[in-house]
Amino acid sequence: MVADRGTWQLTAGAAVVGLALAAAAVTAAGPWDNGQRKAEREHAAALGRTGGADHQVAGRGSGAADAPGPAPAASAPGVLAAASAPKTPSVTPADLAKVLGPLLDDPGLGPLRTASVVDAATGRQLYGRGAGTAMTPASTVKIATAVAVLSATGPAHRIPTKVVAAPDFRAITLVGGGDPTLDMPRLRALADRTAKGLRDRGVTTVRLSYDTSLYKGPEIHPIGAGNDNIAPVTALMINEGRLDDSTEGGAPRSPDPAGDAARAFVGLLSERGVNTEAGPTRGKAPARGPALATTHSAPVPALVERMLTNSDNDIAEALARQTALATGRPASFAGAEAAVTDRLKRLKLPLAGARFADGSGLNRADKVSAALLTTLLVRAADPAHPELRPALTGLPVAGFTGTLSGRTAAGSGGLVRAKTGTLRGVDTLAGTVLSADGRLLAFAFLAGDTPSAAVARPALDRLAAALLP
Repeated sequence: MVADRGTWQLTAGAAVVGLALAAAAVTAAGPWDNGQRKAEREHAAALGRTGGADHQVAGRGSGAADAPGPAPAASAPGVLAAASAPKTPSVTPADLAKVLGPLLDDPGLGPLRTASVVDAATGRQLYGRGAGTAMTPASTVKIATAVAVLSATGPAHRIPTKVVAAPDFRAITLVGGGDPTLDMPRLRALADRTAKGLRDRGVTTVRLSYDTSLYKGPEIHPIGAGNDNIAPVTALMINEGRLDDSTEGGAPRSPDPAGDAARAFVGLLSERGVNTEAGPTRGKAPARGPALATTHSAPVPALVERMLTNSDNDIAEALARQTALATGRPASFAGAEAAVTDRLKRLKLPLAGARFADGSGLNRADKVSAALLTTLLVRAADPAHPELRPALTGLPVAGFTGTLSGRTAAGSGGLVRAKTGTLRGVDTLAGTVLSADGRLLAFAFLAGDTPSAAVARPALDRLAAALLP
């Protein structure tokens, strides 16, 4: 731990006020609620727990939909107001250099390591090693995706999936809006409303097509087809294209998730007395056709939290494309890259050497620096940017949630919130901790050419835990 543990102990007086002041800077505009995440709480039942790749936790995955949810993070103790805040921070650059330096030299982190630790309230860098060097970030790039989409769309935005009819209602089109969280319960509800709309007009037989034209460019991620880490990136899918009952981690994926969704919709309509002629077929919805029914995703803040907590690659790519759509760009890999870059430029972030080749971090062409990651977290904690807060509240909690649920090095359980990142030879960690005097510290540790995740992850966890009181 940094310095002597005794120097870190909070007292009932001035040090406690530091906690109150620092917490106020982060919580002023929500969505925090007594240590719980509002968006997560409100949508947990509907959203379930889906996840991405390279972070699988033992005992989770297939069948997890029927398992109890993760334990909630421990709430912070009550804070009492006092007369004055501490004048001298207990965290000093000298302390951090003394403790973090040897830990960053751990051979398990390979030959390429960079680091940044920043005081979130002041933006002052307290520790850095190669902080401005752009490296492959793996899934920590999802923090950039989160900040970009939150700044571009606003907190009320939901992703629609709709059914559009021809003027005579003899043909209908299932139109994908880019929602990877569409599931069978919501598809059934969409079928209910569609069937009722048709019956009300005396129609019982229709032609069904499905429209994925909202997305442009290739559907297959550059890592290649048939990869268990991500489905084809298409504007229409159900259950993220998973072919088993898993809800997170790697899973066999459908080569045609849009067609699968359309065929499932055909079956649901048939159960409701609506017959479809030969099909379904790909097609474009009529430009002026009436909308029969619509279902919406959870609001973007909830999607951001879900993406970050479980490192969900499919949601990440969808949110990158929602950023592109919100800024008038094509919903493609290239359009999303341009949109994310532009949004982060508008926030005056240090983008030297940065590249956002995808939204998920699966692409090794992605490049970010440790300084960029900590600045993203600092911006999300800024009271002037309450719309960015889910980029903090969605971070996994060590020992409790998401991709950190099995990682509790050196007593970090419940105290470290961080986004994980893992590719072969790449291991990263970026998040926040509270110092003994209540200061929010943002950190980022990136390692390249690591010998294995089995040794790199504990080394990263020790670095984060060293920031704790």
